[in-house]
Amino acid sequence: MGRHTVREGRFWHCRAELHYDDAGAGPLAVYAHGGFVSQAVEDRMGLFDWVPVLDAGHRLVRCDTRGHGRSTGEPVDTDYTYPSLADDLLALLDHLGAAEPVDAMGASMGCGSVLHAAVRAPDRFSRLVLLIPPTAWTTREAHARANRESADTIEREGADAWLAANGTQPRPAVVAEVPEFPPTPAEQVLPSILRGLAQSDLPSRTAITSLRMPGLILAWVDDPGHPLSTAETLAWLLPRADLHVSRTRTDIGTWGERIAEYLGRTLP
Repeated sequence: MGRHTVREGRFWHCRAELHYDDAGAGPLAVYAHGGFVSQAVEDRMGLFDWVPVLDAGHRLVRCDTRGHGRSTGEPVDTDYTYPSLADDLLALLDHLGAAEPVDAMGASMGCGSVLHAAVRAPDRFSRLVLLIPPTAWTTREAHARANRESADTIEREGADAWLAANGTQPRPAVVAEVPEFPPTPAEQVLPSILRGLAQSDLPSRTAITSLRMPGLILAWVDDPGHPLSTAETLAWLLPRADLHVSRTRTDIGTWGERIAEYLGRTLP
């Protein structure tokens, strides 16, 4: 990750060995990735640039979600709900010995993990950075239904049939040129991950309103899986929230610098 040495770590939690990358030094920030990828795949996609965060003097820990990348996972649907993944995130903080509140960042599925962890243990977090918030509340059911159907397809016809069907779907123009990679979870856990996500939603609006830490929300346009309505609602619900919407791939490339600047602000 640029000139910064990446240290690998791992710990056990609830039947899974969870692997993480640890780089930089300074105030701790943790990051949870989106569904079906991993830290290594995100790096190869070139979508998010974390070097500015490290250059600004932060320690960044990025964990492969259970069942993804190097982390193990069982074919248990409830292991992959947002609240269960929030448990893993809080266990990571325990493993790291995080005694002070940390900055937490999450993209898509990771956004759900971070928000549930923050609602459950608000004193453990100082700021939230939410990238491409997923479908939520009124827009969630159609996405959940598609996930359940995908799980059935994989069990009936195999993962290749699911991937072939997904390949016919148009991609948002803003990320149309980003390389695609096959899912990192093994085929035997993919249906459980999909069903776990189908059972998930962001915390209620009331629960989010109760949070007191500030937030930065980064979104892009024309993506039904990450509708702008979710990002706008979160910006309204969270105190002192900043919302930035990207309409080009070039502008998404500024997110690392925006996050670094945000994390460098003095908290009130």
